[in-house]
Amino acid sequence: MAVGKNKRISKGKKGGKKKAVDPYSKKEWYDIKAPSLFQTRNIGKTLITRTQGTKIASEGLKHRVFEVSLADLQGDEDNAFRKIRLRAEDVQGRNVLTNFWGMDFTTDKLRSLVKKRQSLIEAHVDVKTSDAYTLRLFVIGFTKKRVNQQKTTCYAQSSQIRQIRRKMTEIIVKESQSCDLKELVLKFIPEAIGKEIEKATSSIFPLQNVYIRKVKILKAPKFDLGKLMEVHGDYSEDVGKHLERPAEEPTPEATEVVGA
Repeated sequence: MAVGKNKRISKGKKGGKKKAVDPYSKKEWYDIKAPSLFQTRNIGKTLITRTQGTKIASEGLKHRVFEVSLADLQGDEDNAFRKIRLRAEDVQGRNVLTNFWGMDFTTDKLRSLVKKRQSLIEAHVDVKTSDAYTLRLFVIGFTKKRVNQQKTTCYAQSSQIRQIRRKMTEIIVKESQSCDLKELVLKFIPEAIGKEIEKATSSIFPLQNVYIRKVKILKAPKFDLGKLMEVHGDYSEDVGKHLERPAEEPTPEATEVVGA
């Protein structure tokens, strides 16, 4: 063997064993804040890797989407079948400020509504709110028996279904275009639009279980911090309580003894 060749034979493995580092030691926890239109404002926490060099933590948090049950947001179990999507828009301190980003139904609720001997009527419409959000709203409704009806089935004719669908679209457009996103979400929570459709279509065919089952945001306006702070209302960063410092007691002056 030539002198000076294969120097690596005598040495150990290149680099040696890497020390196992806990990945959570590099992470930071942030609080997720819901808009003021919901009763529960603090909805959970989210993780992000600490700021390192050019990779800023707050930038990585922006545009994250969180799915929360409306029952948790409103403290009301009757709304457990609704899922609200909230998108992170801004980070202030250790708080992530979110805004409404869509709504959906749980699968079990949708399946519990579909039954035999009735017609299912669905419609969807694209609307633009007064604050330039473009949304796609999906509505669902079911026919029901008329008062004192003996017949077991309550199927609507295709012409009646078309009329009902047209009426649904008209009401959704009328209710959505005249208000901003915050006001529209406040209409979704108590199902005000669904009740309005039931009332308006009763002359064509009586309906039941009319819901806005899904909301998608297709286009959002340019981010405006002022508008986000309006949505969050009385939001203020939690900086802890101010404690009064106890007044320092005056120390008695030492008396000098003459002739000591």
